[in-house]
Amino acid sequence: MRALGRFLLVMPRALDADLMREQRMSASEYTVLRHLSETPGHLMRMSELATACDMSLSGMTRLAAKLESLGCLRRIRCEEDARGANAVLTEKGMERLREAWPTHLASVRRHIFDHLDGLDLHRLASAFDAMAAEH
Repeated sequence: MRALGRFLLVMPRALDADLMREQRMSASEYTVLRHLSETPGHLMRMSELATACDMSLSGMTRLAAKLESLGCLRRIRCEEDARGANAVLTEKGMERLREAWPTHLASVRRHIFDHLDGLDLHRLASAFDAMAAEH
């Protein structure tokens, strides 16, 4: 179990370091752009995006402001609830995600999948999905 604890501590740092070194993008920035890219209309409520990225709403607001200043997303008023805001992925944000994706994929392969030779990856993915669904 110590190995799992160490993995959970070290792996996010390793993936973040690779993105920062090669793309000058944090893993948090990448995760925001990825989530937006996977939604219809490339749009999410800020509160839902914060939850999806496992961030506080204030943390997401600060990160969205940074990504907005870089032209990667826009924040717009929510039509359903004028008190809320939506984040919308811009074309520049999608382009930035496409640029960073190969770096992230190579990092995940190098740090994780290259060490899983011989394991049933479909069962492993199903187990991870089941664990995540509980929370």
